[in-house]
Amino acid sequence: MAKEAGARAVEADVSDPEQARSLVDAAGELDVLVNNAGITRDGLLARMSDEDWRIVIETNLHGTFHTCRAAVRGMMKRRVGAIVNVSSIVGLHGNPGQTNYSASKAGIIGFTKALARELGNRGVRANVVAPGYIDTRLTQVIADDMKELMLANTPLGRFGRPEDVAGAVRFLCSDAAAFITGEVLLVDGGLGM
Repeated sequence: MAKEAGARAVEADVSDPEQARSLVDAAGELDVLVNNAGITRDGLLARMSDEDWRIVIETNLHGTFHTCRAAVRGMMKRRVGAIVNVSSIVGLHGNPGQTNYSASKAGIIGFTKALARELGNRGVRANVVAPGYIDTRLTQVIADDMKELMLANTPLGRFGRPEDVAGAVRFLCSDAAAFITGEVLLVDGGLGM
């Protein structure tokens, strides 16, 4: 897919600070950073293992921190940049069986708002896209009864597509969003209202 787009794909574990830094270094001079790495290890808190808590927080929240930290120096120096961190509606509203995921995604929102305040005077914007239920491999493991409940509570009456999220990210990275920073854009079909 990267070749088709005239791009280059680089693999890294963003939960590892060195790999995240190497990933950003390999990308070269960045004007845009989109953090979209995310995993789930769902389960009720009373039975959640330390490992399931740790790996979700490290991948989702620490990964965002590591890549942003690696990218911001160059952006600040050039006084230009757009960062979009992908959170989730559960970072705003929670979800049973997802305390680890909800905490990581809520952390991304707070992190990004603080980052927007730090970087704004350097011409760098930082925003969040918070998807609702988007039909991807990550959400296909959700139980059918939960899917039905989410669909029933989504005013647009359908689940989102990856293209819906990509459009929101593209907008926040574009010049059309040049005066937007520190915002959370819900891409959820109205589920979070």
